[in-house]
Amino acid sequence: MMSGSGRAVSAPAPQQRSGSGVRARLTRFTAGRGAPAQEQLSIPGMEEVLNPEIDDGRPQDSERALWFDITIVIFLTVLTVVPYLTAVTIYPSPEYIAALVSSAVMVGSLTVRRENPLVMMAILVAGAFTQFVFVPFPVLSILTIPVASYTVARWVTGHESRLVLWFGAAGAILGPTRWKGALTADYDASTGAPWVLWFLAVTVCAGLVLTPYAIGRRIREAALIESQQRFAKAQRYRAILAEREQSSRVAEERTRNEIARELHDIVAHSLSVMIVQAEGGKALAVKKPEKGIEVLDTIADTGRDALVEMRRIVGVLRQDPEEGAQYSPSPGLAEIPGLVDHSGERITLSVAGRPPEVSQALGLTAYRVVQEAVTNVLKHAGPTARASVDVRYGAATIAIEVVDDGHGAAVQGDGRGHGLQGMRERVTSMGGTLEAGPLDEGFRVRAVLPLGPTR
Repeated sequence: MMSGSGRAVSAPAPQQRSGSGVRARLTRFTAGRGAPAQEQLSIPGMEEVLNPEIDDGRPQDSERALWFDITIVIFLTVLTVVPYLTAVTIYPSPEYIAALVSSAVMVGSLTVRRENPLVMMAILVAGAFTQFVFVPFPVLSILTIPVASYTVARWVTGHESRLVLWFGAAGAILGPTRWKGALTADYDASTGAPWVLWFLAVTVCAGLVLTPYAIGRRIREAALIESQQRFAKAQRYRAILAEREQSSRVAEERTRNEIARELHDIVAHSLSVMIVQAEGGKALAVKKPEKGIEVLDTIADTGRDALVEMRRIVGVLRQDPEEGAQYSPSPGLAEIPGLVDHSGERITLSVAGRPPEVSQALGLTAYRVVQEAVTNVLKHAGPTARASVDVRYGAATIAIEVVDDGHGAAVQGDGRGHGLQGMRERVTSMGGTLEAGPLDEGFRVRAVLPLGPTR
């Protein structure tokens, strides 16, 4: 994982406190948001991996393929055209001229074998038909037949590729039949040798078509299967990326909600306590000036506590993940009495049972429930309302109940608060239940938290 500054980020050690998980998720969140567009991951060939196309394995290097085809044409020209060019020069008979022209046409057709295999086949068939009509003996340009058969099988799809088999079958029969006189001139017709030679010639001609065709189709099918496998693999990879992106978005949203809840609980409660203490201290200073110092001390202590918790959260946001951040302990069950005491004389606390050893997350949840409930009393119950905080530690649960005698259902909020929603999310995440609602006079919040594994 990379931080927003581009440095490698190691995973937080398991023994670090809960803030490390928030920080790790937030690091991924801020790194993704802060990274400039030009620094996005770019790997050569990634586009072909993520967006492959079903293809038949045609060479991507067109220049190299072109030179390969030119080499084949030159080789076959020297082998099949030049001899007849020499023969025409020495003895310009119609048969040699037809052999020269037809051979040149058949070899020349190979120059378009990749771009237009069917056009190549049509030109080659025209040259072969010229030989059938005007040349009574086998011609060396027959060597172009295997190349053409392989090309059509390799690059032509579906039933169209089978045209070469039909033309090949016709040529394998008509060609040896046309050459029979030249092939069997030295053999006695009564012995049956001419027919044996004819059959051998038909077999050879058929092999020149069927064997390259079978090889071409096999290679084409293998290339298509490989291409389909790459396509399926790319689809699976895209699905994995989409799933990871969705998980990342969920983690980022969870991180933002956690931070929002923490900030709300800290700021709302601290400011509410400080405002109530300041308003009460103003009236108290007139009657008992010496009590004003105690009120100011309470305001200062509340402000300091808020600053400590704010520093803890800011440390999570700003600490370099490579450095071992020292997290201040989160408040827990032991801090509940101090929380109530700083909230003023109108809030009383009763505790039943002995506080158990619980996980930090469970202790923080219990503390935040009390904090949010007390904050709501100070903000909404009214200036003369009183409230009782009842905490009962059982064998398997922690029960928290905060009841006030304030305005209750008469309170109209602005609709922007998320205190009860955040409280409910905290309690639910611990497997507990939360009940919150107005009474005939006042408001009641009751949370039951099951005890988890001790730490």
